Amino acid sequence: MKHIITILVENEFGVLTRITGLFSARGYNIESLNVAPTTDESMSRMTIVTYGEENVIVQIRKQLQKLIPVIKVENLTEHAHMEREMIVIKVQANENSRAEVLRMADVFRARVVDVSESSYSLELTGKSNKVSAFLRMLTPHGVIEMTRTGSVGMKRGSEGF
Repeated sequence: MKHIITILVENEFGVLTRITGLFSARGYNIESLNVAPTTDESMSRMTIVTYGEENVIVQIRKQLQKLIPVIKVENLTEHAHMEREMIVIKVQANENSRAEVLRMADVFRARVVDVSESSYSLELTGKSNKVSAFLRMLTPHGVIEMTRTGSVGMKRGSEGF
């Protein structure tokens, strides 16, 4: 099962290493990891996406909460939540394919962020399955390069972290 875990941490040296170490010690892979400062510069929010058994994730969560720099841990998959991912993709766009690439960008509501004589660079934000579908549709045109953020998320409603 997919788990999206958000962790509020103090900005300290070595926090990332300690947190990822808990996952690797149990043989769990981190599919994606995002870390960014919050509105309070002394804290950061981490979003970790992993797959695993519920009982192991519960144990990891408990051990994360014991780490000194960790302020709060939540498994977003246990709550109604919002989840988004971003992809920036550079795709070949020659005379014959330019219109089709732009049509796909329009259908998926992607933005053109750069244009050259032989390529388009496109940006798309959405749920993971939308980003994956966009990538699949563009692949036959020739993906030159791409980067993908992985998921970020938060609980729905007015309650904060």
